[in-house]
Amino acid sequence: MTMLPPKPPSRPERVSLWQYLRLFRQDILSAQPAKLYRAWMAEFRAPRIRSFLINQPELLQRVLKEEPDLFPKSDRIAEGLKPLLGNSVFLTNGEAWKRQRRLIDPAFEGGRLKETFPAMRAAAEAAVRRLEKQVAENDTVEIEEVTSHAAADVIFRTLFSIPIEHEVAGEVFSRFRDYQRSQPLLNLAAFLPLPGWMPRFFRPGTLSNAREIRALITRLTETRMSEIKAGTAPDDLATKIMCAKDPETGTGFDTEEMVDQVAIFFLAGHETSASALAWALYLMALYPEWQEKLEEEAAILGDESFAAVSKLRLSRAVFREALRLYPPVPMMVREASCPVRFRNRDVPKGSQIVLSPWHLHRHERLWNNPDGFDPMRWQSENGKTCQREAYIPFSAGPRVCTGAGFAMVEGPLILSMILRAFQLERIEGDDPVPVAHLTVRAKNGIRLRLARRR
Repeated sequence: MTMLPPKPPSRPERVSLWQYLRLFRQDILSAQPAKLYRAWMAEFRAPRIRSFLINQPELLQRVLKEEPDLFPKSDRIAEGLKPLLGNSVFLTNGEAWKRQRRLIDPAFEGGRLKETFPAMRAAAEAAVRRLEKQVAENDTVEIEEVTSHAAADVIFRTLFSIPIEHEVAGEVFSRFRDYQRSQPLLNLAAFLPLPGWMPRFFRPGTLSNAREIRALITRLTETRMSEIKAGTAPDDLATKIMCAKDPETGTGFDTEEMVDQVAIFFLAGHETSASALAWALYLMALYPEWQEKLEEEAAILGDESFAAVSKLRLSRAVFREALRLYPPVPMMVREASCPVRFRNRDVPKGSQIVLSPWHLHRHERLWNNPDGFDPMRWQSENGKTCQREAYIPFSAGPRVCTGAGFAMVEGPLILSMILRAFQLERIEGDDPVPVAHLTVRAKNGIRLRLARRR
């Protein structure tokens, strides 16, 4: 019998508000009932707030693509992330957000990926070398640590032209590792009936780590600004973004604004990639026949050019399937800026609109074999339809992640480089349980047995 990839247990259908909040605090995925995998819409009521989770493709199209200005990012969600992200593009709305995207998007255009590829490839090769030393000492490897290290290395090399071994880069990575375990992506502020003036509480260490991370990023940013003035700055992503001028206002980012943006680049470009890559590697250990297909395909990487990556078709399909089964950001929250109607139901102004890639990507009324691992589904009519209408690992519409193309080069590349060098084996009885921290991670890590390929 083919094993299904693991997913969290669902809670009982009926629980009290306080039981739900206790479960939510432990893990937002297992706090939800099983009916959300087949519901088009669900409502959650608290004394001072109403939340609506939507899975129907037509409603998603409306919120994300047709009327995005009516459904801005929720301020309640921003409160939990502002200590680290400030007023970054991930949290802002309206004109502030539009200005930020005008400054950031050109650095991530398709042609620019070719320029960043050598740094990305160097980070992948460094990850393989570190694994070789690690496996020589102990063949049991905690994969999330490996992918976190590799993804952070990619970000620092492409953004600031420094490897993870750099003193400041290493310190940011170390502190961020502690931060992501202590801070959930969605905190209870999104669902609790708390008035706006009441202070929000954070888990121990969250605020101090956020302050230290921002201080370290400020050092890197100020150094780069000095290099730009001196004409000695490397032509990397940080330089491109710092030198960018808004075509409408003629202004660029100041130091504080740039620190905000670098913080979200690190979160979005490191944390999400690390999550998706770890689950992709686990799936390869769970399905060894696919592992061998990708190892055979990875021979193309003997060609070190950017063009070779476009030929990693199977690796890209596997990575896309990992993003479906384990979307790094499992839930996103918008807010209704005016009264609307969804499915003949009144949605009051101020309601929280919850978009759940976790439930959408496994929706029983949309996907064939929703809980199964099937990288070939993307070639089927059902897979193509769902990819257009029910697949949002990077969100969709105007607020689609600016680094989506970057991630779809980085993920398949590192996946293929690791499988080219190592054989992965699942450890019987030690399968991971997904939970939501800043991204979808394993409750107790992902341990696999690795052997160097001859």
